[in-house]
Amino acid sequence: MFGILGGGKGHKIKGTVVLMTKNVLDFNEIVSTASGGVAGVAGGIFGTANKIVGGVVDGATAIFSRNIALQLISATKTDGLGNGKVGKQTFLENHLPSLPTLGDRQDAFNISFEWDESFGIPGAFYIKNFMQAEFFLVSLTLEDIPNHGTIHFVCNSWVYNAKNYKRDRIFFVNKTYVPSETPTPLVKYRKEELENLRGDGTGQRKESDRIYDYDVYNDLGNPDKSADLARPVLGGSSAYPYPRRGRTGRKATKRDPKSEAPTSDTYIPRDENFGHLKSSDFLTYGIKSLAQNVLPQFQSAFGLNAEFDKFDDVRGLFEGGLQLPTDVISKISPIPVIKEIFRTDGEQVLKFPPPHVIQVSKSAWMTDEEFGREMLAGVNPCLIQRLQEFPPKSKLDASVYGDQTSTITKENLEINLGGLTVEEALNGNKLFILDHHDAFLPYLRKINDLPTAKSYATRTILFLKDDGTLKPLAIELSLPHPRGDEYGAVSRVILPADQGAESTIWLLAKAYVVVNDSCFHQLMSHWLNTHATIEPFVIATNRHLSVLHPIYKLLSPHYRDTMNINGLARQSLINAGGIIEQSFLPGPFSVEMSSAVYKSWVFTDQALPADLIKRGMAIEDPSSPYGLRLVIDDYPYAVDGLEIWSAIQSWVKDYVSLYYATDDAIKKDTELQTWWKEAVEKGHGDLKDKPWWPKLNTPQNLIHICSIIIWIASALHAAVNFGQYPYGGYILNRPTLTRRLIPEPGTKEYDELSSNHQKAYLRTITGKYEALVDLSVIEILSRHASDEVYLGQRDNPNWTDDTKALQAFQKFGNKLKEIENKILGRNNNSSLRNRVGPVKMPYTLLLPTSKEGLTFRGIPNSISI
Repeated sequence: MFGILGGGKGHKIKGTVVLMTKNVLDFNEIVSTASGGVAGVAGGIFGTANKIVGGVVDGATAIFSRNIALQLISATKTDGLGNGKVGKQTFLENHLPSLPTLGDRQDAFNISFEWDESFGIPGAFYIKNFMQAEFFLVSLTLEDIPNHGTIHFVCNSWVYNAKNYKRDRIFFVNKTYVPSETPTPLVKYRKEELENLRGDGTGQRKESDRIYDYDVYNDLGNPDKSADLARPVLGGSSAYPYPRRGRTGRKATKRDPKSEAPTSDTYIPRDENFGHLKSSDFLTYGIKSLAQNVLPQFQSAFGLNAEFDKFDDVRGLFEGGLQLPTDVISKISPIPVIKEIFRTDGEQVLKFPPPHVIQVSKSAWMTDEEFGREMLAGVNPCLIQRLQEFPPKSKLDASVYGDQTSTITKENLEINLGGLTVEEALNGNKLFILDHHDAFLPYLRKINDLPTAKSYATRTILFLKDDGTLKPLAIELSLPHPRGDEYGAVSRVILPADQGAESTIWLLAKAYVVVNDSCFHQLMSHWLNTHATIEPFVIATNRHLSVLHPIYKLLSPHYRDTMNINGLARQSLINAGGIIEQSFLPGPFSVEMSSAVYKSWVFTDQALPADLIKRGMAIEDPSSPYGLRLVIDDYPYAVDGLEIWSAIQSWVKDYVSLYYATDDAIKKDTELQTWWKEAVEKGHGDLKDKPWWPKLNTPQNLIHICSIIIWIASALHAAVNFGQYPYGGYILNRPTLTRRLIPEPGTKEYDELSSNHQKAYLRTITGKYEALVDLSVIEILSRHASDEVYLGQRDNPNWTDDTKALQAFQKFGNKLKEIENKILGRNNNSSLRNRVGPVKMPYTLLLPTSKEGLTFRGIPNSISI
């Protein structure tokens, strides 16, 4: 709580304001305006030719001191209406260029407020920007407040010209209050700010808006350009359920009144676009440049049907580079992102960095052991299940799809079970399955009608060997029945082989599995289960939890830039004709398929222990750490993940217990209750009636809810994102599409299986153009920016003034350091074969920290890429 003020009248409160200018505003290029007023100052920044006399410091002071004004608001003294007193308007003073605590591109200014004891202690402030250009307000620090000391305001918000706002911009002190404990003078201001953020749900949003609202995914298609670019609306129906996205209010397309017209700049609430940050700059510019400038040039250079001839050609992308036509180089080389992503070295050669998977061995990816290991330690390690019934059965509606029971027989498996029967292996928890059958079979008829796609729905059964590694036993390849879906599937079972045509068929069968897995990973494990499902919580949190609320302070770091990357994805990645549709098997049905998977999404199953138990990969055991026992001891994602999950849960428990001692405290928190109700009923409205949603009526349930949200946004996303290029950058290892089925005996193509297995493989998997699309994008998405904030870190040490909360957070950070050392130790244990594998690639994706770049490690706080 604020202290009781003493002291005399006429005191000056000194402060420091830290801000960042808009990207285009460089202090080295500031230009003068003489005495031209507000419009003149703004015009001077961007247009006139006369440089400020006196240099950068004098120029910055001249511009900002006259055009940015603050007013303190008391948290302890009220006006005649019972609201916190508002002080006199005060302008910025001189520029402080050498403040040692400043971050990159930040600038500090002095400010002094007149104060006496009748005003009380500040708890908020208004700010007005009289310039036409916006700026990013980082913080305000007040010093030497009588009987109180220093007060911090952590702001992190864009401030536009004051005319853009119906109500003055307000910022609150870094204190923490549940609603019922808010100091009376601040109650009105707290309520009004949340109303501002909610808006009224009408109109088209403009750039400067900070309004959070919900909408369905009705902006992926472009029917006005072409009927082929029409896409179904996702969300708001039982046929196509989906999480909600941020509302933009754009005009509808002419051909489909339910769909929004595409735009070059998708609205997101302004503070969700950290446009001053290198991560956003590079990501946004990089993805847009690829989509709009680079990929069309690749297509014109190579066409849609170009293939690699041999495996060395693929490795040449990283070793010698790919020769490009002169006109292509001349058109793309001026684009700055090219210099960062590709290595052209000024020549007509396109060169990518070598993916980790081939840095030690060029061919170990082909082994069966590596094929199985990547299901436990690869880029999609959260799908494999323990096989609990044989033969595997389908959950597809039999009245629509007929009998989809697997055709794999016991005889198929027992020849490689080392003398065990299938029953013995099942009972001994030795059999596992990677099952993509049900996800792909309903779409496969449409996918295989596409001109460049031919594939199967797959089931893969694996055996857990005594050394802890997985051995694939059989792969089932299924196609829709030619007479109709109701007749079931037409399936064939492929068994391991190491000679002749059969060995190439086995290699191709693994490719069909990996293509299923790559598509499921990108669209479901990655996009749907992290990006899309988190956005409703971002929206609900900003609409209903004040920045003063303890749970806002807990969760907000895990939302940073998520709406920004999601908006960019809808614009260039998952949109009709976008990068995902161009380079992944399902093509125009890609995101629609993820809607089908969302029907069975369960929030509580996203908790790692629940997920492992549901997949049969762990068994409940109160005597074991974390209350469960892994079925595969050497399961790197699960072993590392459980430690991270436990650390998150302990941190959340320590934090929540500071503010909620009883069930009653939870139930009476009006902001908290409205937040959760809306997140469920609106944000995930298509699943709102599901019985598995936790009731927000106890501190334990709040801890569980927040732990799941933080896990999804941080560790789960890291596990499925930052391995994309290290594993998938070598397209032979993780192809994204297949273009033909297995050739029939007696054909020229079948003979090629024996005579030239490399050519047969390359003619089947991702072509040259699609490979370049995929590699270009996943290299960007697998990178860490220089300004990344990792789990256990905050971008501002003054995020709260609660000493106990800061101590609990320090404990969390220390625990993560311990976990990092333990992971490194496990990676050095040669008996844990799945940690490194044949490719000699230690599992590092859940190491909490990372440096900048393509590191194959690090857990950022949020889904910022």
